[in-house]
Amino acid sequence: MPSPFCDHAVTVVDLALPPRIRYPARGLATGWHTDTTTPPTAPADLLGRTRARILGHLAQPTSTTEPAQRLGVTPGTVSRHLGVLHRTGLVTRARHGHLVLYLRSPLGDRLLM
Repeated sequence: MPSPFCDHAVTVVDLALPPRIRYPARGLATGWHTDTTTPPTAPADLLGRTRARILGHLAQPTSTTEPAQRLGVTPGTVSRHLGVLHRTGLVTRARHGHLVLYLRSPLGDRLLM
């Protein structure tokens, strides 16, 4: 469920209730973030600047729309880059209703370190 009070995905486990995953509400939970940093040069040199920037935006589950808006590219461009990142194991994806949500994998995390 979307929450304006978190900035990353959180799993809530209470044996008396069904399991829940809370994630940032679109546009609200990241409103105070100032993510204007450029990616480290090694990932950008390896992946290309756009793919490295997309990978940097996948700390929490997101669809193609949000990175496209933040980076000023089309959702189709983001989708093509995410396909490559998924095939290389740098991101994972899961369907949530009509959306496909992408998340940086542990391998992708290590690449950005």
